[in-house]
Amino acid sequence: MNWYNAVTMRMREAAIAAFIMIVLAPAAARADATLFLGTTTSPTHRTVKGFAVGVSLLVVGFEFEYASTAEDATTNAPSLKTTSGNVFAQTFGLSGFQLYITTGAGLYRERLGGDQETNFVLNNGGGVKVTLAGPIRVRVDYRIFNLRGNPQHSTVQRIYAGVNLAF
Repeated sequence: MNWYNAVTMRMREAAIAAFIMIVLAPAAARADATLFLGTTTSPTHRTVKGFAVGVSLLVVGFEFEYASTAEDATTNAPSLKTTSGNVFAQTFGLSGFQLYITTGAGLYRERLGGDQETNFVLNNGGGVKVTLAGPIRVRVDYRIFNLRGNPQHSTVQRIYAGVNLAF
């Protein structure tokens, strides 16, 4: 079995396990939503914006995320849109801080002029959610994306900050 199939199988198993845990214990589940703004660093710094919606059971959770980075033809930097499902592990919200690590998989579309690539993407990262008041938090996140296929740039880094609402 090659590494691609092994990673895909493990991601599928993790997503199924997270889904089963969510279904088996809905009373203990917590959800949150994030609107974010940040920067994508490859090949140049460009604005990224997006949203994420997640559900968690104490330590383990699942999240759906969409992000969009605009094309910059003057620097030959392609647009990038990513959609991914992520599994995360997080600390308890001690002293208003909640650390997390995440891994996920999904699809991307990269465009530069008339060239376009759509394929599979893997991502890994982590961050922190900081409580401001009640259910309102600030979220800071760092990710490394590995784009498959023939993208202009196969490894893309992203950092963002966003407003997070827990419910």
